[in-house]
Amino acid sequence: MELSIKKKTLIEDVGVLLEERANLSPLSSRIYALLILSSYDGMSFEAIVTTMQASKSSISSSINVLLQLHYIDYYTKPGDRKRYFKTSQFYIKNTMERQIRLIEKELTIVQKINNFNKENNPEKFKNEKSLGILFQEHLENQRIKINETLKEITQFEKQD
Repeated sequence: MELSIKKKTLIEDVGVLLEERANLSPLSSRIYALLILSSYDGMSFEAIVTTMQASKSSISSSINVLLQLHYIDYYTKPGDRKRYFKTSQFYIKNTMERQIRLIEKELTIVQKINNFNKENNPEKFKNEKSLGILFQEHLENQRIKINETLKEITQFEKQD
């Protein structure tokens, strides 16, 4: 399966982001990017191997990681032994739920830092108070916005 230069470039760009954002290996992130940019029907294992130009064992390992993380799903067609892979139906929801968990952890730490400095380093807290509080408010606003979007996604799911 020959990819256009535009699609190859986008797979690389998305892959680099996913490596950092989702802590995936380079190959796993590019397979995930490939599936994000593929049709709703997804791709067969053989098509992924051909497209990614990597060994079957490397592709298989990466696919297994993506399956375990619920980033992708597979299905079979009647009378066809091949497995077809595609992104999980609500992979965006899964991504946003992971973001919420990370924001909540970071928010807890920022609150502890602000409280510690307020009690133990009052001069530092006074001088830097606005920075710590601004960052805490930023995280809280992110959490609120993501939760609102997750509610919208849940409503969308109920319509199906």
